[in-house]
Amino acid sequence: MNAPLTRSTVSLALAALALAALTACSGSSGSAGGAAADAQPAAASAAPAALPAPRSAPAPAPSLAAPPRQGEVRVEQGPFNDRVQLTRLTLTGGPAVTGHLAITSDVSDVLALEVRAAYYDIQGRLLGTGSFHYQEEGEDAHGAAHHDGARATGDGIDFTVPAEHLTGTPAAAVLSIPVLVNE
Repeated sequence: MNAPLTRSTVSLALAALALAALTACSGSSGSAGGAAADAQPAAASAAPAALPAPRSAPAPAPSLAAPPRQGEVRVEQGPFNDRVQLTRLTLTGGPAVTGHLAITSDVSDVLALEVRAAYYDIQGRLLGTGSFHYQEEGEDAHGAAHHDGARATGDGIDFTVPAEHLTGTPAAAVLSIPVLVNE
């Protein structure tokens, strides 16, 4: 019983291979121009390579696993945490999160930076978000506002992440860094 099934499977595979070979050959023009004439239309009609869509930062958690302490500012683990040092993190009454970011991986300038904050109530429920954008002068490729102050070298930069569209009074915040571009 296995022999007829194997033969039919092999026959089907050979038929599919023959069909694929015929389909591939039917795309050539058959003109007398030789290989060079056939290569030009193929190159002109080649589709550009599809690049993967850029990943966006994940949405903030709708609630925190552990309830926060009043005024606590947590830093979410992310791809840039090992390259930066965040200090002086404070949840202000504004409400906003303020702090200082310095590059620890090298001494290069920060060209673009995004710091996001998710604001939570004392039970750990998400109330809203906010973001801080930094872009050096001359790096306005994406239309973002650029930073007119001192360049973010060595000592780092101060930031403020204002809360936007809150549904209550925040007791804590969680920071993330979805964008960091430095030289």
